This record gives sequence, C-alpha cells and structure tokens, in this order.
Amino acid sequence: MTPDKANARRKFLKTSIAALAGITIVPRHVLGGKGYLAPSDHLTKGIIGVGSMGRGHIPYAGTKVVAICDVEQNHIKLALDKIGSTVKTFSDYRELIQLPEVDIVHVATPPHWHGIMAADAARAGKDVWCEKPMTRTIGEGKRVVEAVQQHGRIFRLNTWFRFEDMFYGMRTPVKPIKKLVESGLLGWPLKVTVGATTGYDWKFYWVGKTSLDPMPVPSTLDYDAWLGPAPYKPYNPHRVHQTFRGYWDYDGGGLGDMGQHYLDPVQYFLGKDDTSPVSVEVDAPQQHPEAVGTWRRITYTYADGCQIILDGEGKDTNAAYIEGPKGKLYPGFKSDIPDLEKKLAAFPDPQPQVTDFVDAVKNRKKFALNEENGHRSCTIVNMGLAALKLGRSLKYDPVKQVFIDDDAANRLIDQPMRAPFVI
Repeated sequence: MTPDKANARRKFLKTSIAALAGITIVPRHVLGGKGYLAPSDHLTKGIIGVGSMGRGHIPYAGTKVVAICDVEQNHIKLALDKIGSTVKTFSDYRELIQLPEVDIVHVATPPHWHGIMAADAARAGKDVWCEKPMTRTIGEGKRVVEAVQQHGRIFRLNTWFRFEDMFYGMRTPVKPIKKLVESGLLGWPLKVTVGATTGYDWKFYWVGKTSLDPMPVPSTLDYDAWLGPAPYKPYNPHRVHQTFRGYWDYDGGGLGDMGQHYLDPVQYFLGKDDTSPVSVEVDAPQQHPEAVGTWRRITYTYADGCQIILDGEGKDTNAAYIEGPKGKLYPGFKSDIPDLEKKLAAFPDPQPQVTDFVDAVKNRKKFALNEENGHRSCTIVNMGLAALKLGRSLKYDPVKQVFIDDDAANRLIDQPMRAPFVI
C-alpha cells in the first residue's frame, strides 16, 4: 500500500469509528411502536444500494420509498431521476436505518454487505427485505437470524420461486412439484439434478480475473466504503458494480448469484427448511485464491439419502429433474409415471404460505421465505463455496451448523472482517 493510500485508509477508519461511536441503534418500538405506519397508510421503505437491482425494486405495491443510500454518486442520481428529489439521500447506511419514518430497509448491495446491514437494520427496529444470496458466509447468516428474532422483525429474502412464477427450465410453478413430492408417488429418497439438461444456467461468465492492474478510483465512488468489511484490494473496475460476483471477497460466481434462486425451492419441496445437507462433494479445477472459477459437479447429500446434484457441465443429458425409486419428473412436468396429473389430483395441495410482504409486515406474520429457511437455503450455497475454495469434500453437522473435523472449513464459517466492521 502506498503512503498516500495508507494515510487515506487511517483517515477512513478514524472517521468510521467516530461515526459508529456517534450513532446509537435505537429500537423501533421507541420510535413508533410495533404497529407504526406512515400517515399515508403505506409502508415506507429505505433502499441501501440503488444500482440496477435496487432501482429495479423501487416500485412495490403498498410501499413508498422515502430514503436511499449508495456510495456511488451516479447510482444516487439515477435513482433520484426515477423517484424524484423528495427522498432523503445518504452515503452511510447507518444514518438511513436510524430514520424513524422508515418501516422497511431493503438491502440491495453486493453480498459482502448483506449480513451486516440486515442485522443492523433489525437491531434498529426495521423490517428487512434482503437480496440473495442472504449472506456471504454461514456465520453471517446465523447472526442475521439472531438479530431478526431477538428484535421481533419481519424478514423477507428476495427470491420468490418457492411461491410464485415459472421455475426456470421446469416451466411450471413450484407448487405442483411440492404436491408431487408430498404425495409420495416418486418414492423416497429423491435425487434432484440442477443443470443445463434440466433448464438451469450456472452463469459461468461470473468468473474473476487473476491479474488486475491498480487503477484510479473514480471521483463518484467511495471505494473504501464500497469495500467495507472486505479486505482492502487496489481498485480495478472489474471488482465493483456489475462484475463483483467473480471475486471471493464479495460473492461466489454463478453459484453465489443463482444458487439461492435455484436451491431454495428444492429445500422447500424436499421438506428440508429446518435442516441442511450432511456432506458436499466437489469436482472442480483448483480455484484461484481471489478469483472465482468454474466447477464441473457439486453433490449434496442429506442424512436421509436425498441428494442435490449441481451439474456444471451439462453432462447428464438424460437426467430427470427429480428421480425417485418409483418415478421421475422432467421439465414441463413430464414423467414416466402414467397418468401422473390424474393420480396427483387425489392428493391435497401444499399448505398455504404468507406471500404478501406488506401484509406480513402490517399484521406481523412470518413471511414465506424468512430469516430461518432463507438461512438454510443460503447455507447450501455457502457449503458449496467452502468446498470449492478448499478443493475437497466436506462433512457438515446441520444441528450445530459447523463442518465436522475440519478447522480450515470452519474458519470459512466466520471470516474476519476489516476493522471497524462487525456483525
């Protein structure tokens, strides 16, 4: 690090520590009561991170954006062009979460910030809408669960396929898949294959570059604040904004990007929302210590023998999406079970879910995809990323939520954060 950068770093830390000392996390019940609503009877929302994802979620029925935060001035400008100049703007998220007029905090930053911001927002008495992946590590997920539940908040993870929309290449919503699994017509245990054959793209273009030249930081970006809890690395545009997913410090490539979208519904229809796999096996090239690479196959196994296969090469050209001892299910809800839909009609539908977030917040109902099951499905992603980084198979204890007899893997559960950041 050059002397100028070292001085800038010390100045940033000094300012950050002072800011932390001056900001008190005030429980929301002190500010407005458990059932507080804005005068308009709309829920008010503050968005942290107004890049393309954050701006895309500005309109949401029953909510009104009253504050935004970003460390990139160009993002703020684009968001104001869309919302109007009446909203409050911040570069420090800790100021936004203290606003008494904010009901919901939407975390739409890169994943290395998700855990800290979601937990701090919950401690400040805010309900939380968080983008996927829920957290970058298993340990951060545990801290978010604790904060949300200790402070009585409503949490939504923003991947919605377990309760609405066509589920990618399956070309059907998840509800009939859940019904089929619960019917027992496929038998047990089940194997689920997620890859190109069954209609799921692992987006291997999200790979990092192994040699990045330091470049000047744009005047519009507070790069040190963008890094936040991540280790300091010299600025290069490929690290930030649209291409950050290719670096271990901030995300986990295609698996980090799409894993929770693809795997959360699997946890749901397998009935695994309160547990995790007991092992993960990887077949992949050696990963670079900084830049995320590709992989060929990742296999998760649960205690009862159910498996999830992530096929990165599309080699399983005849694979069913779900295979059981009594039958198979293919994309388009096709099956080798004769008259499947007629047989399935005799079985009950899955239990209803709370899928209206505004209603969940107003009536204090647990949302369908919440801090608990969201953490469990994110754990699948982070188990796979840990195995990829280490280049070996891992055993996992889903009750204690630790890897078994593997100190190196357990160090990836609670990774150190750059001072002064903690969760």
